[in-house]
Amino acid sequence: MTAAAPKLRSRVSTFSRNALKLGLFGMNLSSGRACTKVPERWSGNWEDNLRLAQLADAAGMDFHLPVGRWRGYGGATNFEGSGFESTTWACGLLAQTERITIFATVHAPLVHPILAAKQFVTTDLVGRGRFGLNIVCGWNADEFGMFGVEQRAHDDRYAYGTEWIGAIYRMWEEAGPFDVDGAYLHLANVEAEPKPYGGTRPIVMNAGASAAGRAFGIANCDMLFRNWRSLEVNAQDNAETTAAAAANGRDIGVYTSGYVICRPTRREAEEYEHWVVDENADWEAIDHLLELSMANNEAFRNASPAEIAGMRRRMAAGHGGCPMVGDPDAVVAAMVNLHRAGFAGFAFSFVNYLDEFPFFRDEVLPRLERLGLRTSA
Repeated sequence: MTAAAPKLRSRVSTFSRNALKLGLFGMNLSSGRACTKVPERWSGNWEDNLRLAQLADAAGMDFHLPVGRWRGYGGATNFEGSGFESTTWACGLLAQTERITIFATVHAPLVHPILAAKQFVTTDLVGRGRFGLNIVCGWNADEFGMFGVEQRAHDDRYAYGTEWIGAIYRMWEEAGPFDVDGAYLHLANVEAEPKPYGGTRPIVMNAGASAAGRAFGIANCDMLFRNWRSLEVNAQDNAETTAAAAANGRDIGVYTSGYVICRPTRREAEEYEHWVVDENADWEAIDHLLELSMANNEAFRNASPAEIAGMRRRMAAGHGGCPMVGDPDAVVAAMVNLHRAGFAGFAFSFVNYLDEFPFFRDEVLPRLERLGLRTSA
C-alpha cells in the first residue's frame, strides 16, 4: 500500500529576498550564449565555471541556469559544441558554493524519471536545498536523433512532461512503493529514498512558449520563462500568465533571458556590441539555430519578419534575448523596466563572463540596491 506523505512545499517563497532576481545563463557551454567568433568568447571550461560560480555566489546573485545541450550548432565556432551535462555540473558547483541556487536543465524524454528523481535528490542534498530543475519537454531534432528518440507531436510532449514530473513529485513525496500507470509511463512498485533536503522540494521551471507550454508551466512549475519580444508585448503576456496562474491557485514567477554588455560609457558598450555582432557573428551557426527554433518554437513561427531579423542579430550577442547594452545607468534603467513589466527575474549572459561580471557586480548591483530592487550581499 502506498504511504502518503505531506505534499512538499516549493522553496519559491524562500528562494530570494530580491524584488528582481538575477541569474547567469549558459555558462556551462563553450561560447556561452554569444554566437560570435571573437577570440575572447567564453571558454566553458570547468576552472572558469567554478571561478565564476564562486564570484557570483559571493556577490549575492540568485541563481545559475545552464543550457541542456548535447551537440553544437555548427558554423565556424561549432557554437555551444562543448559543454557539461547540467545535473552533474550543478552538483559539482553546489558542493563549492554557499548560497546561490543552481539549476539543471533536463530533457524529460531523454532521462527516465526514476533515474532523474534520484539524481536530483542527490544533487539537492549536496547543495543543502539549493538545487533547482528546469524541465525541457522537447526541442532540438538533431539532438534527439543522437539518442535514437523521435520527438512526439507538440502538445503530446507536454502531456508526457506532465506524467514525468508528476512521477518525480511522487518519488520526492511518497514513502512508496507505488505504481504509475499513465498514457506514457508504466512504473511498478516504485520506491525512492532519500527525499529532498529539509522537507521541501526544489524550485521547478519551464520555458514553454506555446499555449500548451504555458499551461504545463502554470500547472506544474514555479518559474516560467517567456521569450523576449518587447516591453509592451511581454508586459501584457506577463499579466495574462500570472492571472491564469492565480485562477488555478498558483503563484508563478515570470522570467526572461537576455545579454548584458556594460561598459563605463555607452559608446564603449555599443562599439563592443558592433565588434561581437557586426564584425564577428557566426552567421552559419545562427541560421541553423534559427531554423531549429522556427521548427520547434511557436513564438518564432508567429514572429514578424522584422522580429526575426532582430532575433537573428541578437543571437550573435545573446541567443536572441533581451539586449542590455550601455553604461551602468542604462543597464539599470533597462532592468527597472523589466521589473515594471512584471518580470520576477532576468537570466543573462556576457560574451566573457569572467572578464565582464566584476564590473557589473561593482557598478550595476549597488545601483539596483539603492533602488530597492536588490538587497546587499
